[in-house]
Amino acid sequence: MCVMMETQDQEPEPDPHDVARQIVLRQLAMAPRSRAQLGQKLSQRGCPADVAAAVLDRMTEVGLVDDEAYAQMLVRSQQAGRGLAKRALARELRTKGIEDDLAREALASISDADERDRARALVDKSLRAMHGLGIEVQTRRLAGMLARKGYSSSVTYGVIREAITEAPEHLAD
Repeated sequence: MCVMMETQDQEPEPDPHDVARQIVLRQLAMAPRSRAQLGQKLSQRGCPADVAAAVLDRMTEVGLVDDEAYAQMLVRSQQAGRGLAKRALARELRTKGIEDDLAREALASISDADERDRARALVDKSLRAMHGLGIEVQTRRLAGMLARKGYSSSVTYGVIREAITEAPEHLAD
């Protein structure tokens, strides 16, 4: 609890700033977090808004809370690890409470060619597991996978068409 009551032993009530600071530090020790996520956690724990704002301002001043760096890190890791496209990454940043201008800056680091290359790598990997299935089934499954990851239909179908055309099982003898 951010705001604690005195116990029966009449111990002094802990400073709400100290309690909020400890909550923030514990959250940051577990994983990187955006300022909005930390503010939400403090609110859930009953911290007054003015205390939460003061603690988060101080954490931002000393560099422990940095939404710009967090957005960059999230974009890099989610694009590399999960293969998400810009559209899905933008949605992810929004849910984490990253401001639109910071999200745009972070997403600018991904070029259209990078996105296409990542989509092709995902298709190539998935296509290996679909050996023996018909072209229509492969296309439908690959398109669904890329759509769930936020790729546009133009990128999706261009990459799938290219990958299936180059697949050894579909080459003419």
